[in-house]
Amino acid sequence: MAEGSSAISVTTGVDHIGLTVGDLSASLAFFTECLGWRLFGEKPDYPAAFVTDGHLKLTLWEVKDQTNYQGFDRRHNVGLHHLALKVLALDDLHLLYERIKEWPSVTTEFGPELSGAGLHRSLYCARLHSTSAQKKRALSKSPDQPRR
Repeated sequence: MAEGSSAISVTTGVDHIGLTVGDLSASLAFFTECLGWRLFGEKPDYPAAFVTDGHLKLTLWEVKDQTNYQGFDRRHNVGLHHLALKVLALDDLHLLYERIKEWPSVTTEFGPELSGAGLHRSLYCARLHSTSAQKKRALSKSPDQPRR
């Protein structure tokens, strides 16, 4: 709607996000083993898996033809550009970066660095090979936020 619209939002946030992946078992392992998310459901005949970090839920759907699909390219495709994940403290961001950069079939575009006006630090990683369509971004709220 246009700026200044009188419409009132009735939504309260994001319930879940669905990502199509090239290899469901590899993507599931990335979220559960590398990121520490929890599997809370599966639909093998679809095939799909449902994961959560306790705050956000993701549906991971496997492409129909694993041998013939196009990975996401933000310059040429319409769709989800990245998924921004929060961490509690800067130390958590560095820990996550170390875990991700060692994960099979994942490459990091850059390690933790200031983002935008410097209020956030971020890292970018792209899931390559069989799940190249996925891109993750992890953020901490600020460099000096205390650990809970």
